[in-house]
Amino acid sequence: MEHQTTKFTKWLLFVGLILSLGLSACYKDNEEDLYPDNGESCNTENVSFSQTIEPLVNNNCLSCHSATNTSGGVRLDSHSAIAEAATNGRLLGAIRHEAGFSAMPQGGKLPDCAISQFEAWASQGALNN
Repeated sequence: MEHQTTKFTKWLLFVGLILSLGLSACYKDNEEDLYPDNGESCNTENVSFSQTIEPLVNNNCLSCHSATNTSGGVRLDSHSAIAEAATNGRLLGAIRHEAGFSAMPQGGKLPDCAISQFEAWASQGALNN
């Protein structure tokens, strides 16, 4: 009988361990903990071409819209080309995924903050700053 008690105790300890590990895995399973804001908000006040727009274009657009690859006949490898596409509405329509425009980037939509920064830059005159 003592052997069965020991076996049962070990089994209970094992089940308890599994349950505690399983339940602790859900400890931070809420949006606030998984995606903290870190106090950062989207800066649309001080949007510059060199610090904000150009890095966004380099990271999200140039693989398809450069001198070596002009997908859709669109080049975005210079300030003047980006400014023209932004001010004529073609770039903003594409990144907003609006009807009548080819949704860009093709892999998915840019974050809302990036879109707001493009909009702010275009509305501020699409300066080369």
